[in-house]
Amino acid sequence: MHPFASYVLRSYYRATGWNEDNLYANITRSSNAILDFTVPRGLHLTVSKSPNSLFKTTYSMTAMPSLNGSIGYIFTSCDLNVKASGNVPFKDMVERFRVYDQPRWPEGKEEEWLAGERVDKRDYLLYGRFYLPTGRLDALYSTRLTPTLQALVAAISHPPSSSTEPGGRGGNVSNLIVNLQHDVGKWCTEYTWSADDSMWGVRVLHNFGRLGMPVDTSDDADKSKPTTGLKRVDEEDAVEGGLKGRVSAGAEFYFSAKERSAGVSTGFRFTTLPDAIPPSFQLPGPSSSPLSQASKGPPSQPPTTITALFNPMLGHMSGAYSARVSRDLSLSSRFDFNAYSYESEWTMGAEWWMRSSPSEEDPDDTIPVPPSLGETKGEVRGVVKARASTNNDVSLMWEGRLRNMLVSLGVVSDFSNRTKPIKAIGLELSYFSSDDNM
Repeated sequence: MHPFASYVLRSYYRATGWNEDNLYANITRSSNAILDFTVPRGLHLTVSKSPNSLFKTTYSMTAMPSLNGSIGYIFTSCDLNVKASGNVPFKDMVERFRVYDQPRWPEGKEEEWLAGERVDKRDYLLYGRFYLPTGRLDALYSTRLTPTLQALVAAISHPPSSSTEPGGRGGNVSNLIVNLQHDVGKWCTEYTWSADDSMWGVRVLHNFGRLGMPVDTSDDADKSKPTTGLKRVDEEDAVEGGLKGRVSAGAEFYFSAKERSAGVSTGFRFTTLPDAIPPSFQLPGPSSSPLSQASKGPPSQPPTTITALFNPMLGHMSGAYSARVSRDLSLSSRFDFNAYSYESEWTMGAEWWMRSSPSEEDPDDTIPVPPSLGETKGEVRGVVKARASTNNDVSLMWEGRLRNMLVSLGVVSDFSNRTKPIKAIGLELSYFSSDDNM
């Protein structure tokens, strides 16, 4: 389950038109949602409040295995429509398998003029969290410098500790990280600097094919203009073997002046969404157009994502295949291999959505799925995730909503350990309210 702060941050990105999915750091996001989900440990409770559209507060407490808590505050320069836990779209609170839309040029803020002078200001988000009883303080500042440039500054302040960590380092883990993101749709570049180890890093992601076309929803738009010249996503780049879609490739390089070490990695992603021009449900056009008729036909292929990562310095290679085989079931598998130690691991996972009666429509579905992928419709009530690997690690988690509270219940087991087969079990309860929804 997404923490309340992450939910607000993603709402801020949507409100400002920033595409966080077009980053090299998120190139394996679809498979990670199924294979690397986080199971809660112990008993965790979170209560959050949105007094208005600009200011939010959040409080959390962990009762087991140790007692600790935190207090957080969030402030944004723009109004955010943050819903309460009882009516928030459930899929907005869960990391899930998705096939993302075509990358497009980031949307900039509309210019505001007063008496011939431009008066609009930069959007920003301020976030701070104080942990008890350790006294640790986390802070985040995010601002939009230009329509294609965003800056993030993260800071961690931890009181000095008398204990000494292995390697001669004290308990002070204070750090300052500055991140600059430049996104133009086809290209996205990240520049990072960390004060703790004087690390400099660069990440770049390139999307092949054409960019997504802007959507004109104005009343004076020419809705009778033919759209037959537009291509579907699965018609952009043909791949031998039947699958068609779009390809993204990226790399990262980082160097630490303090540690005198460096690292590099490369990544590849292939993704396809059948018979849809994202966002196809927003494109104007007559119902009799060939585009509308094509979107109603049977899909030529299921929504699929294939990723591959390679780190030449560590010799690590990883490949993942994820697909949505039906409306409510997604499957994923990943193979990791190290060329130096010959160690390998195979991980399998599944994600199954539970719905209410078929008579209700699902307002959470952001991906239009043809009826042939599943006839059942209904409001999403919960999701079950399962993961198993060749290392005898088996994890199972259920996430759902009980009345006005979001609940996560999970267990992690190790079948190779007969004396203690259950490694961890946890329950997480999250409740947040908003005066805007009352």
